[in-house]
Amino acid sequence: MTAPRIDADTLRRLPKAVLHDHLDGGLRPATLVELAAAVGHTLPTADPGELAAWYVEAAGSGDLVRYIATFEHTLAVMQTREGLLRTAEEYVLDLADDGVVYGEVRYAPELMLNGGLTLPEVVEAVQEGLAAGVAKAAAAGTPVRVGTLLCGMRMFDRTREIADLAVAYRDAGVVGFDIAGAEDGFPPADHLAAFEHLRRESVPFTVHAGEAHGLPSIHQAVQVCGAQRIGHGVRIMEDIVDGKLGRLAGWVRDRRIALEMCPTSNLQTGAAASLADHPVTALKDLGFRVTVNTDNRLVSGTTMTREMALLVEYADWTAEDLRTVTVNAVKSAFIPFDERAALLRDVVLPGYDAVL
Repeated sequence: MTAPRIDADTLRRLPKAVLHDHLDGGLRPATLVELAAAVGHTLPTADPGELAAWYVEAAGSGDLVRYIATFEHTLAVMQTREGLLRTAEEYVLDLADDGVVYGEVRYAPELMLNGGLTLPEVVEAVQEGLAAGVAKAAAAGTPVRVGTLLCGMRMFDRTREIADLAVAYRDAGVVGFDIAGAEDGFPPADHLAAFEHLRRESVPFTVHAGEAHGLPSIHQAVQVCGAQRIGHGVRIMEDIVDGKLGRLAGWVRDRRIALEMCPTSNLQTGAAASLADHPVTALKDLGFRVTVNTDNRLVSGTTMTREMALLVEYADWTAEDLRTVTVNAVKSAFIPFDERAALLRDVVLPGYDAVL
């Protein structure tokens, strides 16, 4: 017998954890319209509904470079303290409304300096906004734990500086580091100095790899740079033939290196052909530590609830599958072990037991 399909209300109530979610890719459309008007930035449309649709269409070209270019508009309104405070607070409230109990938000501080803010001022404004959102979510009865990842842009030369920033703020809400931006032509090993510094300082990091570029980028991220997680990683499938794992795929699976998989986003950038055939299902079944993520909620027109619902509908995922990837995400979070264990014991597992 097949397991009964999970209904929409149950999906909304399930506790969720998201590890790969960009702050500048998740603004509310109405907020983007309002903030753009305040700073004099011209959007493709000033209608929030039309703007949301424009993002999904523009990002769905199958081209990672064009996908990234849509961030021009969100970044334009994130150059002031006020813009950062509001977007960070709303980010947390939107997670809480979606049933997320643990979230890691990532962004590139170096892209938010056009309004005169310094790198520390950017980080402090975002952390203040996140804290305000966490407090409001707790008061509303929907508590959520949020950690921050600082991104260095792999096309530029400030990754070592951003790594220093992650170290400086690791006791103020920053839990890790990442490199982001166009993968092809900008290999992770170009930023080895940043990763070596982070390892010396015991700061964990993930690396965008295996999306627009294939196995060499994953190999560099893991074996050269020492990444504890891989952002996307869908092309690890190129090292798996008829269910037999190559050496790199075996290393990633056997060492429990988490894959931060983003199904809808991967369809948009052309890294996957369909939800039914998305590598997340095959990798889950092969025992990889896969996690499910939103990547950019505005750009992909998605939420964690929607990502789960799509996998249930098109890939026949069960409640047990959803529990597995949620547990995987919490186990792989860049927070201390005792906090992860408590989150699983007190929130995630009881939450699943209560609704299933």
